Amino acid sequence: MTLLNKRTLLDREAPNASTAIVNGKSSNILNWDDVRFSWAYPKYKRMLANFWTPFEINMSKDIKQFPQLPEKEQETFLKIIGLLALLDSIQTDYAGRVADYLTDSSINALMIILAQQEVIHNHSYSYVLSSIVSKHKQEEVFEYWRTDPVLEKRNRFVTDGYRKFAEEPSIKNLLESIVYDVILEGLFFYSGFAFFYNLARNQKMLATSTMINYINRDEQIHVGLFEKILKEILHENPEYDTDEFNVFVTDTIKYAAELEIEWGRHIIGDQMQGLMMDEVEDYIKFIANKRARQLGFAAPFEGYKSNPLRWIIAYQEVDQGKTDFFEQKSRQYTKATDSNGFDEL
Repeated sequence: MTLLNKRTLLDREAPNASTAIVNGKSSNILNWDDVRFSWAYPKYKRMLANFWTPFEINMSKDIKQFPQLPEKEQETFLKIIGLLALLDSIQTDYAGRVADYLTDSSINALMIILAQQEVIHNHSYSYVLSSIVSKHKQEEVFEYWRTDPVLEKRNRFVTDGYRKFAEEPSIKNLLESIVYDVILEGLFFYSGFAFFYNLARNQKMLATSTMINYINRDEQIHVGLFEKILKEILHENPEYDTDEFNVFVTDTIKYAAELEIEWGRHIIGDQMQGLMMDEVEDYIKFIANKRARQLGFAAPFEGYKSNPLRWIIAYQEVDQGKTDFFEQKSRQYTKATDSNGFDEL
């Protein structure tokens, strides 16, 4: 097993453009006109273009609307926020650990931006909760990961995959951890996203759903970044591109989809005002197949080649840029000011 070497702070003898994405030589001086990977700078510009903060979202309408939601919708809303809060907290730490072993300074810079975006995501959950529930309830939601057995089961699946890399940083463990990352950012949030987008479709909690869309857009870019990193590592280290690894990717994504379906049934039930769990299950399998193919591996489920939740495209397929998906709806969105900002909620 090939262990990973940490990136050096400064190497006078190495070139600015790295010799390899991991275990390579690099001065660690970042010159965007002299980098190893041509896709790094466009990715950097796109990540910057997506910059946002929770302060941009006016929560006043959601504050009034949340108490009017049915009890089941309120409970589901809070449980999903509890899930997101834990996973994005872990994600911030994981991104920093990966960055330590990327010997290409441009990819390291992208990973630092990614980690900063995860901090913003986590802040947004506090922002939403502080708007709509008491401080005591907010603290309770941030403890769900300890008390909900279904939530704990699926969270442990990812954290165990990350822990293996954290405790023994090798090329093999890094590659496997990237698969878990793609699952976390590109699959595990998706039944929750569907719930929030369905609320928006019914003109409920539009500000929260706007924030979820911004998070969703970031996560898609993050998945694309880790896809590039995985493919570059395999290209430079072809001995790890084995049948065993191929089977690992497909089987792991399949099991993750089953966990996400279990979680969806736990939080949504059979249906919830226009959101049928059978359709969500098909949607999760569709997304699982999409992620496996995106990484270059076999799809885990037979069929499921088209999106069964066609209405969700207006909310989720945000690859074309920083779009306002409520532009044609009454969504009551304004920039935050001194009078409507986070500190006043």
